[in-house]
Amino acid sequence: MAINNNSDDIDALRANINSETAQINWSELQRFFAGGWLIYVSSNTNILDVAVAFSLDDKEEVSKWLTSSEIAKVSDEQAKLWHQTNTSFWSTVVKPWVLIQPISETHSDNNFH
Repeated sequence: MAINNNSDDIDALRANINSETAQINWSELQRFFAGGWLIYVSSNTNILDVAVAFSLDDKEEVSKWLTSSEIAKVSDEQAKLWHQTNTSFWSTVVKPWVLIQPISETHSDNNFH
């Protein structure tokens, strides 16, 4: 899908990402962690906004989130905790990245499905 950054294209992209966002358990994500492909999205940030920014290669927005720690590569400490509790996540793929947000931290205004 070619995106021209107009609102109709972005809305279509967001709807597509939303339809591909699903719940997944940590046990199913471990191989992506091992490959270094997991990106944690904090509860302060809408995972769909992050996925759209990644898809559009919006370096400025992504850089802001990285600087503020609203998004980050998953740490060993997070992985250990999530393994112990088999945490459930909202997840979506923006190749090569897999974006994850713990369901227990997710705000109800994320509008998934």
